[in-house]
Amino acid sequence: MTTGFERDRDDVARGAKAVVVYPDTGASTRDAEARLAETAGLAMAIHVEVVDRVAIKVRTLQPSTLIGKGQLEALAATVRMGEAELVVFDANLTPVQQRNLEKALSAKVIDRTGLILEIFGERAATAEGRLQVELAHLDYQAGRLVRSWTHLERQRGGFGFLGGPGETQIEADRRLIRDRMARLKKELEQVSRTRGLHRDRRQRAPWPVIALVGYTNAGKSTLFNRMTGADVMAEDLLFATLDPTLRQIALPGIDKAILSDTVGFVSELPTQLVAAFKATLEEVVSADLLIHVRDIAHPDTLVQRDDVETVLRDIGVDTSVPRIEAWNKLDLLDEDERAEWLGEAERREDVVAISALSGEGVAGLLDTVAALLTASHRRYTILLDAGDGAGAAWLHAHGDVLSQSVEGEQAIYDVRMAERDYERFAQR
Repeated sequence: MTTGFERDRDDVARGAKAVVVYPDTGASTRDAEARLAETAGLAMAIHVEVVDRVAIKVRTLQPSTLIGKGQLEALAATVRMGEAELVVFDANLTPVQQRNLEKALSAKVIDRTGLILEIFGERAATAEGRLQVELAHLDYQAGRLVRSWTHLERQRGGFGFLGGPGETQIEADRRLIRDRMARLKKELEQVSRTRGLHRDRRQRAPWPVIALVGYTNAGKSTLFNRMTGADVMAEDLLFATLDPTLRQIALPGIDKAILSDTVGFVSELPTQLVAAFKATLEEVVSADLLIHVRDIAHPDTLVQRDDVETVLRDIGVDTSVPRIEAWNKLDLLDEDERAEWLGEAERREDVVAISALSGEGVAGLLDTVAALLTASHRRYTILLDAGDGAGAAWLHAHGDVLSQSVEGEQAIYDVRMAERDYERFAQR
């Protein structure tokens, strides 16, 4: 059955001409140009042609149209001059505002949440990713069915499974959406359980899990590829990575660790996406160490850092989890900027300056990660039967064997390892 939602969604067409609008209320920590540049980048990520960028000073938010009447008329003229079919607002619009703006501008209007959902809808590559995006989109769209329904007085009678007597079309569509959302949540709960089982298996193994986090387009996937030799999509594009990728890596003194590449964060990440991507973000929550990849060549790098920290708090990452800041994109800095950032990085123990693209500093990052992961390791003297090859292999795989000797039928190992690994070994 085709619902009103499916008819209403009307995805943004590739190549559509768009005007990007930032209603500047003075509440943002970024200037208007930076906001417009980011939103234009988001729009271009779904192959929209941005023909103009407009910052509008808003002193009083209008409940019906967000911006004032005169500002709306001026914006309509800009849209006509640019022959734009789409207007992207860097703000969150109510359904009423969205409908009124579309009428006044004679163009399709989407807000920041709608734009990010469009990107995620296009990029999700795995079944899990598509489930998450559909759930987020349904949640967002459920309150916006009013946008295109002008026939609300039409009522649908009939059988119970189609809606009781007197149920309006929009009520039926909302019910169908709620039912679909309930099914999606069940499927994602199964995904979460499966991912949890995989995590439990890794923890029993155990291998430390390192999660790359950061603002979108900070260079996480490029660093992931550099560290693992993988070939994850890495482009100069916002939200190039949506689906989590896990790879095995070796670190100094650590035979095996798991590195996870995750979806990039963005300021004012829609709540629907945070909720829908819970299963994916659990990889971050359960990580043993976080590498926060920062684009230090970006003019808003400090604000982006704060935005990432906000999202990490929102998804429940424990503040006690060790973390390193990888100051990325050294290759884009001029000599003076480079010297300044390198000097600051050297003064801090939790920072490594790198270029994921060229590989500069990545070896030092691996050393720092290994040192943090092994910081709590203690030294143990372990006795094994001389013929216990499996035990010896386990010690080499999970600890740093400093020395070994044989006395009669016993092998003596001097090993540095995590306390939890020692306890597991003692129980074998």
